[in-house]
Amino acid sequence: MSNLNAKEYKQFEDIKTIRPNGSEFWSARELAPVLDYAKWDNFSKVIDRAMIACKNSGHEIDNDFPEVGKIVKAGATTKRVIDYELTRYACYLIVQNGDPRKEVIALGQTYFAIQTYRQEVADRFNQLDEDNKRFVIRGDIKQWNQLLAETARDAGVITNKEFAEFQNAGYMGLYGGLTVEDIHAKKGLEIRDKILDFMGSEELIANLFRISQAESKLKRESIQGVTAARDAHYKVGREVRSAIERVGGVMPEDLPTPDKSISEIEREQLDKLKMRNQLMLDE
Repeated sequence: MSNLNAKEYKQFEDIKTIRPNGSEFWSARELAPVLDYAKWDNFSKVIDRAMIACKNSGHEIDNDFPEVGKIVKAGATTKRVIDYELTRYACYLIVQNGDPRKEVIALGQTYFAIQTYRQEVADRFNQLDEDNKRFVIRGDIKQWNQLLAETARDAGVITNKEFAEFQNAGYMGLYGGLTVEDIHAKKGLEIRDKILDFMGSEELIANLFRISQAESKLKRESIQGVTAARDAHYKVGREVRSAIERVGGVMPEDLPTPDKSISEIEREQLDKLKMRNQLMLDE
């Protein structure tokens, strides 16, 4: 997440509460004004729609929208009102059902979608086998590479040649001077093969960190010019390599190359899905 986004999303982080057991929740009463809902009655209708979506998705409403009482001041007196301790998923459903004309709703949709996805991946990632870990990380890399390409273009990296040199610099920093061609050859790949498709999860994670931090650095430091952008990408790659070295990790060029490409894994999963659907149609 870039610094700019972190600043914009801070309003959602500021009202997050962490329980003693480490779990988190958002108070519906505190979330309403952040999402630009001045009247509780209007916001409660959004909550009702979100609850329906929660039920339809197979989740237990009481788990994601636990109702709690809250004491609020009303002039000189106090009164008890309904509140909800919303999970991250509940907040995601609320912003999905909010008024799309509100700019903060769009911001909330992005924030809670990203955070909900991260939480789901974190919860399930360790349960995945190596091939599925690779598949998940490769998907993240595709998205971050697109962001990096857009940010590099804004920095002045325009032509295909310039972008190839920019990407190569990042690899050289991370791989101790090895170029894309060197890595390709070291892995024994065919010309048409993509090196990212022939990386294990550990190597992919190192490259994901390189890509995301390069994108963040270009934005954060408002870097301009092909040479400056290329140098920045190289430095980020080198720093990631140094971090791996400091913790005693295996250098990325020394990690084993999987026998099966991620494209093959994807085809296998699609074939399984087609077979499952065919069996269901035959039943």
